[in-house]
Amino acid sequence: MLQSKFIYKTYKEEPSDEESRNAKLLIRAGFIEKVSSGIYNFLPLGLRVIDKIENIIREELNKIGCQELLLTNLHPKEYWEKTGRWEKFDVLFKTKSQTGSEYSLAPTHEEIIFPLAKKLINSYKDLPIALYQIHTKYRDELRAKSGLLRNREFIMKDLYSFHRNNEEVEKFKKLVDKTYLKIFKRCGLRAIETYASGGTFSTYSTEFQVPTPAGEDIIYYCKRCKIAWNKEILTSKNCKNCKKELEELKAIEVGNTFNLGTKFSEAFDVYYIDRDNKAKLVHAGCYGIGVTRLMGAIVEVYNDEKGIIWPEEVAPFKIHIILILGKDKKKNEKLEKYAKEIYFKLLNENIEVLFDDRNISAGEKFAESDLIGIPYRIVIGENYLKNKKFEFKHRKEKNYKQITIEQLLKLIKK
Repeated sequence: MLQSKFIYKTYKEEPSDEESRNAKLLIRAGFIEKVSSGIYNFLPLGLRVIDKIENIIREELNKIGCQELLLTNLHPKEYWEKTGRWEKFDVLFKTKSQTGSEYSLAPTHEEIIFPLAKKLINSYKDLPIALYQIHTKYRDELRAKSGLLRNREFIMKDLYSFHRNNEEVEKFKKLVDKTYLKIFKRCGLRAIETYASGGTFSTYSTEFQVPTPAGEDIIYYCKRCKIAWNKEILTSKNCKNCKKELEELKAIEVGNTFNLGTKFSEAFDVYYIDRDNKAKLVHAGCYGIGVTRLMGAIVEVYNDEKGIIWPEEVAPFKIHIILILGKDKKKNEKLEKYAKEIYFKLLNENIEVLFDDRNISAGEKFAESDLIGIPYRIVIGENYLKNKKFEFKHRKEKNYKQITIEQLLKLIKK
């Protein structure tokens, strides 16, 4: 992508109405634009990151047999009345149609997917089923001041699994837990499995917490066992497994897995016929990842005084080419020619490249490149005319090294 044609806008000053580091950087760097408290537009740079995160999630969930669908976000009132949550769900956005029918805007999708499951499931032969979606959610949050970490409108991946019994739910939940760790690792995050309250159907649910000083949650972590407990369920400050003292950490929750038991199956009469021709309630689990929240958490962890430092797999582009021109017109023409050749060679290798071809100062280009945070930077200047080598470095490194295009291609492939 030529930067002169790319639609984005950066700012030198931080937004005065934002408290969180992630929102300040993402707005300054042109990834998102604030509409209102807890409501953001995702600009081309931001959408590229969201797409990367979503594709990682899809790849890993598909490997374990999950199937993607897309559910409605407009929920009839009667579905929520069946579960008793129309009045009890405190962050529910409610709306009324011109005909007087009442609806909620989806904060979650149990009330929609269980009636669907009732139509899909007849016999024990139909089970298990694992269905997920990546979709927008709406919650009427009283406090939406943490950038992408707590929004009124946000993107979430929600997965629901349906089984014959509780043991099958717990077995699948463990598989999802392992898959979640892979997803977060690919996104560049160290997520800690954290025990939290399990509700009616299991002793614990699992939260996936990313340690950072910006975190809203307090967890207690065992370095030896590599697990943690949420503050709300903690009974001792020593690990329940090895008895070592736990470390108190601030963290951001980026995902959770939960055994629903038969609660929603009871509300919507979701049964299956077993081998003995008896009707039994379907057991279920739910598993969430906040996609936009995950993007915010990545920025909270990966940044410095100059801007964002994106992990490779979620970066909007992999390489940032910066062309530095001098005063000599003939030299500039040669440099532009060579820069375009390198640009197209990288594109032909299916490497995502942002090429800063703009006629602005080198200082402006470098400052903007640091702010946006693309992992690798190539600088093509007059030295390239002497030895056919350009300057190359990782965003987080200070020093450049001189390499050829052939060396670069080997390095990137490696």
